[in-house]
Amino acid sequence: MMSWLKTLDRRWIFLMMAAAVAIPILWDIQFREQPGQFSQDVFDAIENLEPGDPVLMAWDYDPSTEGELGPMATAFAMHCSEKKTKLYFITLLPVGPQMIEQSIDKVIRADYPDMVYGVDYVNLGFKSGYEGVIKVIVTSLRGLYTTDARGTNIDQIPMCRDIDNIQKMKLIVNVSGAYPGMKEWVQYAVTPYQGKLKLVGGSTGVQAPQFFPYIPGQMAGMLTGIKGAAEYEQLVVSKYRPTNPDAKYLQGRRRMGPQAMGHILMVGLIILGNVVYFAGSRG
Repeated sequence: MMSWLKTLDRRWIFLMMAAAVAIPILWDIQFREQPGQFSQDVFDAIENLEPGDPVLMAWDYDPSTEGELGPMATAFAMHCSEKKTKLYFITLLPVGPQMIEQSIDKVIRADYPDMVYGVDYVNLGFKSGYEGVIKVIVTSLRGLYTTDARGTNIDQIPMCRDIDNIQKMKLIVNVSGAYPGMKEWVQYAVTPYQGKLKLVGGSTGVQAPQFFPYIPGQMAGMLTGIKGAAEYEQLVVSKYRPTNPDAKYLQGRRRMGPQAMGHILMVGLIILGNVVYFAGSRG
């Protein structure tokens, strides 16, 4: 047995990994998540909002990171809609407007038809300028945004009339997958106006370590990669869709299945490889 394992063709390992990823997808295998403190803090920050509170939804991601960040954006939009807050969507990325429209179509228009555009939510769209946009709107929203994404004058939008700058926002929710993103929101909005602005968000797994030092000072909480998305999904769905939730609100947990199985296989192969190595050394 040991000699066979020593000479095992690596293609068998590739086949096992393919099976570990494919089986959860084909059979829709999901694992119940145990939310960590970061995810719980994000949930609590939104849960503590009052109906009518203005929330800035900064969708700074594009299709290349949608796999990790799309489920977060969907869960954020659902949670804030359930809390009946007023949602102000913006993006610092040129492709960001597509991500905003995806969230609005998938969540608000589909499941919250009573929400009225311009009264309960608005899409302010994309403005070029990277972090320069943040520096302007933190003191003067109309310094850059004279119209919404549809071209409607901002003064004709009821929910924008009393918003002079983003310091009026009760919370900033940022979904970050690139530059500019969460780091710039921390540096140019939250840090200079700490105490006035509160930030939660979600990032890709590879970006997350650079944001950990900001918690809990500049950031109230953060979702990390698809794992964080799955944990937050479970918290939101358990409270607001406890029975028969729509599949779009389970995407994080569905995408965690292949990842979890793949990780289990990798750990098992590492342990097996060490057993074979040490057994051969004694021989």
